[in-house]
Amino acid sequence: MIDMLVGCGYVKGTTLFGYGYDFRQSNRMDKLMDGLKLKLETAYKASGGRKVNIISHSMGGVLILCFMSLYRDVFSKYVNKWIALACPFQGAPGCINDALLTGLEFVEGFESFFFVSRWTFHQLLVECPSIYEMLANPDYKWKKKPEIQVWRKHEKDGNVIVNLESYGPTQSISVFEEALRHNELKYNGKLMPVPFNLAILKWATGTRQVISNAKLPDGVSFYNIYGTSFDTPFDVCYGSEKSPIEDLSEVCQTLPQYSYVDGDGSVPVESATADGLEAVERVGVAAEHRGLLHDKTVFQLIQKWLGAEPVVSKQSKTSKVADTYAINPMVL
Repeated sequence: MIDMLVGCGYVKGTTLFGYGYDFRQSNRMDKLMDGLKLKLETAYKASGGRKVNIISHSMGGVLILCFMSLYRDVFSKYVNKWIALACPFQGAPGCINDALLTGLEFVEGFESFFFVSRWTFHQLLVECPSIYEMLANPDYKWKKKPEIQVWRKHEKDGNVIVNLESYGPTQSISVFEEALRHNELKYNGKLMPVPFNLAILKWATGTRQVISNAKLPDGVSFYNIYGTSFDTPFDVCYGSEKSPIEDLSEVCQTLPQYSYVDGDGSVPVESATADGLEAVERVGVAAEHRGLLHDKTVFQLIQKWLGAEPVVSKQSKTSKVADTYAINPMVL
């Protein structure tokens, strides 16, 4: 993505800027908001007062929504266009539900030996506000509400009963609480309790309200690119009819079974398209979540929307050399 933009005439530090942030923290944390405000102001001034174009990816779009909601006047002053890629506007139900219960693994097979383990990631994510902020929005009108399903074993009057229990976005909180009630982390030889964090959940609920209040300012153009054609986790099921779960804490040591919907492998199309904003265009591209960042079709769309073209060598008679200061600055 960066190489493509540089190839179109953008100059790092003059018309092209990055904004990295701690993915573990809340998307409306004051430090992140202040940092983005400063970055936009810096890009604006460095380019001689030209408004900024923003490209966000995944959770970066949630951060932009929070900023737009909390600092609408600042956003209006500095931003020209916002292009969102693969944003979980209404959450990423299957992936996030399972991440809180059993963890997350970015690589599989032999490569997994050289990366953070699934369970280590799990212990980290239980304390990450950003993860709670990407739980399925319980107030959104889903075509079918995402569920956590558990095959449970109960005994009644000496009889064993096995049934499939289903929990929607609101009811799932009780599953998280019960499954993680004994969760512990060994640190410096001591065991520390790491339960489902209700204080973080309360904060994340506030973030969801901030996001729902976000409105696109007049004069700012919004574009949405979302991934399609990949099986994307939606419902997640633990246990089976033959191997049911008796105590919900067992869920954390169980490999999940997913039901899938269309999406980019992480974010369902339904969530990625439900931005609630007046978009100039929404375009689905057959690419996976991170693959969108180096997809040729995505590059073509971005170039079209920005009015940017690859810069050809100056020696060519048909070359088109971009004027560094004639393009709007970019923040990634």
